[in-house]
Amino acid sequence: MSHKRIPKRRAAMAAGGVVALGAAAVLLPSANASQGGGSSDDAAAPRTLKAADAPDLASRLAGLLGDAFAGSYYDADEQRLVVNVVPGDDDQVVVRAEKAGAEVREVDNTMGELRDGARTLKSRATIPGTSWAIDPRTNKILVTADSTVTGAEWDRLESTVQGLGTGMATLKQSPGTFKTFASGGDAIFGGGARCSLGFNVTAGDGAPAFLTAGHCGVADDQWSEAQDGPPTATVDQAVFPGEGDFALVRYDDPATQAPSEVDLGDQAVPIVRAAEATVGQQVFRMGSTTGLADGQVLGLDATVNYPEGTVTGLIQTNVCAEPGDSGGPLFTQDGLAVGLTSGGSGDCTVGGETFFQPLTTALEAVGATLGDGTGTGAGQAGDGGAGAADQAGEENAGGADADGGGTGQAGEDTGGDTGAGADGDGVGGPGDTGDPGASGDTGNLGDGTGAGAAAGSGPTG
Repeated sequence: MSHKRIPKRRAAMAAGGVVALGAAAVLLPSANASQGGGSSDDAAAPRTLKAADAPDLASRLAGLLGDAFAGSYYDADEQRLVVNVVPGDDDQVVVRAEKAGAEVREVDNTMGELRDGARTLKSRATIPGTSWAIDPRTNKILVTADSTVTGAEWDRLESTVQGLGTGMATLKQSPGTFKTFASGGDAIFGGGARCSLGFNVTAGDGAPAFLTAGHCGVADDQWSEAQDGPPTATVDQAVFPGEGDFALVRYDDPATQAPSEVDLGDQAVPIVRAAEATVGQQVFRMGSTTGLADGQVLGLDATVNYPEGTVTGLIQTNVCAEPGDSGGPLFTQDGLAVGLTSGGSGDCTVGGETFFQPLTTALEAVGATLGDGTGTGAGQAGDGGAGAADQAGEENAGGADADGGGTGQAGEDTGGDTGAGADGDGVGGPGDTGDPGASGDTGNLGDGTGAGAAAGSGPTG
């Protein structure tokens, strides 16, 4: 059977109506917003940039500053990247970071020290119901324990945190329970579980497929678009627990049309490319249980100790989720695909912590590319394929051939028309440099129709 997308469960959308209305008010009005650049007369002034461009600047600064780099985060109010530095004996690191366009903050803890602390937590305090991630806004490790961590386990966790030294970590207890969730957005069903379709992709051999949570993939091999309906997709690869929470699921019908969109119910958000998350970035997720919800990225490279086992390399956020949201998409208002819902605690009434699988990591691991292979979805971040939106202050690249073999044509000046989508393997041609802060036209988020997926909050049980 050929179908455009897995149908949305309209009744389930109503359950998240209040959340969806609040998030949509933020998501839709500024679909084509772009930011102007800083003055060329003041090279040291912090550069104004969109959240989507912050990871690229952060990556360049990490290489430029070396051991002095202590993490970064995006200040959404000021629209700036804040970079932490530990000057040490090099009194020029602050100057170099400022000239690159970042707002500089001097801190005490190096990234090496924070990562050593995370390794200590892993060896001494891997307790079900705990998590930790480096928080560049506080320059500390954020350690969280859910309500099941009590007695001797709490004492061990608290002692380990204190043993890291003053100013290295903060410890808080969440009222909820870290758990896996089974249900979904564009709902998929398998083995008595319900999850969410995350993003449509093209498998390495060109076949249509989608990504969802790994814990959904290990729950059952075959998935259906309707409860108790005939199977329409089969799991190809799944990782959970361990180094991630993601699964590649192939559509059984090779003629399936799988557009690169997120379905909001009455409209769709076109997905233009995959992107890395940035701490402080505003993100959205979609789920059949709770509808559309938004929040901020709180930490990266998070470790979560679920009852089923430990999962590493996740994104920590304050975006709410509930059972039924597993596996669905985390994305931005500009149509950047960021992650897949893994798990968390709390709900959309009291809030809580929610963790997501980075999409770029999942795509690389399964050998898939975002979109349907016809140019409607763009390449993975960092692979040379530019998305539909120009990168602020960077070159605008054209799209590569669907098989990755062609070289993209030169794009327009920065702030001009969008480049065609790439599959992530092609090389985008250089464009003329434009205003440092300008960005290309990403398209009206409210104009799309078609599929997308729902967001999810945790593994399926």
